[in-house]
Amino acid sequence: MSSLILMQLLLLGLRVIDATTDTWRHCTDLLPLDLLSFVLERDTSKLVPGVQMRQAGGVRGVHFSSPHTSMSFPSSQLLVNCDLFPKEFSIVVTLKVANIAPKRNEYIFSLMEPKTGEKGDILDSNKNRGISGEEDQGEERKKERRVKSNDEHGRIILGLRFSGKCLHFLFKGHGGVVEHWVFRGARLADNQWHTLVLTVGGQHVRLTVDCNSPLEIPQHSGIQVPHRQSGEMEGLVFRSATAAGFGARFRCHQSDLPLLRPPASNSVSTTTSLRPPVSGREGDSRLTSHETEERVSVGLERTCSELLQGQLWFSPLRKGLYLCDGTVWITVLEDHKRLDYVMEHQVLTTSSETHDVEVFQVPGMGVMAAMAHRSKTSGSAVYLWTQSGFKLYQNFTTHEALVWRHFNMGKKVFLVVSNSGGGPNNHFNKELETDFSVIYKWSKRRKKFVQFQSLQTHCARDWEAFTINRQTYLAVANHRQGNNNHTINSVIYKWNRSTKSFEVHQMLPTSGAYDWEFFTVGPYHFLVVANAFDGVTTSVDSVIYVWVNGGFQVFQTIKTFCATDWEMFQIGSRVFLVVANGHRLHGNGPSRYAINSTIYELDMNGQLFVRFQDIITYSAVDWEFFSLGEEHFLVVANSFNGESYSLNSILYRWRGYEGFVPVHWLPTIGCSDWEFFSFKGESYLIYSSAKAPLSKVFKLKTY
Repeated sequence: MSSLILMQLLLLGLRVIDATTDTWRHCTDLLPLDLLSFVLERDTSKLVPGVQMRQAGGVRGVHFSSPHTSMSFPSSQLLVNCDLFPKEFSIVVTLKVANIAPKRNEYIFSLMEPKTGEKGDILDSNKNRGISGEEDQGEERKKERRVKSNDEHGRIILGLRFSGKCLHFLFKGHGGVVEHWVFRGARLADNQWHTLVLTVGGQHVRLTVDCNSPLEIPQHSGIQVPHRQSGEMEGLVFRSATAAGFGARFRCHQSDLPLLRPPASNSVSTTTSLRPPVSGREGDSRLTSHETEERVSVGLERTCSELLQGQLWFSPLRKGLYLCDGTVWITVLEDHKRLDYVMEHQVLTTSSETHDVEVFQVPGMGVMAAMAHRSKTSGSAVYLWTQSGFKLYQNFTTHEALVWRHFNMGKKVFLVVSNSGGGPNNHFNKELETDFSVIYKWSKRRKKFVQFQSLQTHCARDWEAFTINRQTYLAVANHRQGNNNHTINSVIYKWNRSTKSFEVHQMLPTSGAYDWEFFTVGPYHFLVVANAFDGVTTSVDSVIYVWVNGGFQVFQTIKTFCATDWEMFQIGSRVFLVVANGHRLHGNGPSRYAINSTIYELDMNGQLFVRFQDIITYSAVDWEFFSLGEEHFLVVANSFNGESYSLNSILYRWRGYEGFVPVHWLPTIGCSDWEFFSFKGESYLIYSSAKAPLSKVFKLKTY
């Protein structure tokens, strides 16, 4: 019977080992490595045979049905700038095993020496190894057991595998003998999530399951560590979710496998002082206590000086560990903000339905929110953030306002609003559909926004402000002119310092434009438009433009379906674009509102954005990206599912190779926009409703 496993595997805690020659390069500068990235394509539509992206219990992972031989790679790829394989490390595995055949042993990973002249299963003989007494009730009380086998002699360097009741750790010891340690009591095949932490260091191996008391092997002969100079590393093969151990017996979902390290040990020797005392060895216990007291200070911060160079300081207030380099404290470990849950903070009653909300700050005033209200009679408004929430601050005369955008020029603060219903002095012509968008400027003396400039637009759905070479530009997304003319020009305006006004700089053809998104990658400036409708179908190309010689030129086109929003974000050095697809429509056919919205990642080598992840959405009209500490999130505005406007908008959390996974479901009514903001150390989300006269503020509780 097959079983389902979802895993998260990490190797961490690498430490430099002693070498007998100065020519060997130490592993002192290892950055986090994603082991799965060595064998999997980032484009999930191009995964290797036997591998799929699946979701189970709200968690996305790599699904292994019958892993291909390409799921292995030379271990020398991990340590490209050093010669000594790490001697001390930890392995963290998060997994869920539904079922496994009795007495079966399945590998999580292995580091192997390939058989000479053979490309087949290099662990094939392992599956036939019997472990005597494994099910013996009299042996259940033992925490570990050591056996030796010559079957794997000369081939396995490291291996981690599990059976129904045990976890097995195999490694090549001195003399080339493969040692096999069995941790009993680790019952994993119970369809529950478990986290395993296996720590190998010095003469000790410890296993912790779900934060329970660790199971410990107090002594072993040491792992025979290969190095490049001896030629041993070049032939080693690292296998993730080893194909040899699978056959067709079970399926596996596996997520990130990064390889991590702590601070380099040539900066400070912390291994002995920070290692917990070994049970039953009083000498080690006294040594540990003595060195911890000397090398790690706890309490209030002291000035880092040359006298404290190499000393560690633990701050209970910051919940962090820091290292003195002789001048400043360098962060070693720090507890960052992590999202715990989302709570409703304020229900803001508005004068009418709201198409858009823009949150910004005005110096001397604080956080403000501009609401684009649908009503012609009540107009739109700006609200000021107070201790109790947003309070009405200023009203504006608007006409079916669709969007507000805030921007700065130097120390001056501006707002621009899009009107879609004409004005009081405009005899509205439906055939021409001529509207006027209005720019407002903040008056420090009057402490309110005053009208600054009007610009002719056509049912403008978005404004985007950006700066290139110290010049300020405004891009407007003209949606349509008249009832059916959606293929019209959208306009790029440039600030003229002489006339002190915005003037037309460039026109770009668009099809029912809904949104502009500007972003910069290195020296390159991009502008992407969300094209929603060409008069016949919502299946149209959205366009990414790149700035060349003073204007925008087409960089790439992407097929979208009533695209309503683009959101650019970065995670580390990786650049992403996510599109909100509204619905599928062609001619007089029915609309489909349950549709995938897609995240694209910039491929620097190929110089284009490639599909990274599809997320099911329901007439999505907005994405909002934000970060809390080292965690990253996306929230989508789901507005309509074909039957109801009352449905959940979803908050997704970044999980590395799994992409974004849903973590919170937020009830909304006709959600039209999300905005993230922070104030006095607290973080909030606000959404606007296009179907009800209300907006809601959610507080993000962190720990």
